[in-house]
Amino acid sequence: MPGLIGKKIGMTSVFGADGKNIPCTVIEAGPCVVTQLRTVEKDGYAAVQLAYDEITEKHTSKPLQGHFKKAGTNPMRKLVEFEADFAQELKLGDTVSLSDVIVEGVEFVDVVGTSKGKGFQGVVKRHGFAGVGGQTHGQHNRLRHPGSMGASSWPSRVFPGMRMAGHMGNERVKVFNLKVVKVIPENNLLVVKGSVPGAKGSYVILEA
Repeated sequence: MPGLIGKKIGMTSVFGADGKNIPCTVIEAGPCVVTQLRTVEKDGYAAVQLAYDEITEKHTSKPLQGHFKKAGTNPMRKLVEFEADFAQELKLGDTVSLSDVIVEGVEFVDVVGTSKGKGFQGVVKRHGFAGVGGQTHGQHNRLRHPGSMGASSWPSRVFPGMRMAGHMGNERVKVFNLKVVKVIPENNLLVVKGSVPGAKGSYVILEA
């Protein structure tokens, strides 16, 4: 399997072989259920759809209830497609676990998550601007302001892409090559070195 759906549990630290303290993130990875198989003949591309985190039918729409019944599984909260041809290996209702993705020899994984939302932020926090500077020469209320944004009479407008205040965070973020520190398959837990985007309890996608 090329990937798996999981949930960020939180951060901890472990001591490495050299005695150094390594900051780590704990991820609950799977088990996931195969809910759809896409083929080139029928859909134009090959992929497998996995579902994760079981919920009740009350919190599932009617179309999705039928989708899960067709796969012979309970309703799930998170659905993700992984592009690969597994039509010969998998069938609807199969369970994919952590040991199917993190096989022997896999030392690094990519993790996709949604970063924490920061709301509407100014240029100092959003882009690292320094502000206007000192409080002398009449600069009494401009400390965190963006400063000049462009020329005057020409072009009489602000160019697209100008770094300004605005919505920050709550974006899809992919972190590459996180080192696998520990795998606990009996509890579906994966410990990786470093940080993973998102808050505790948020969904992440593992790509081996």
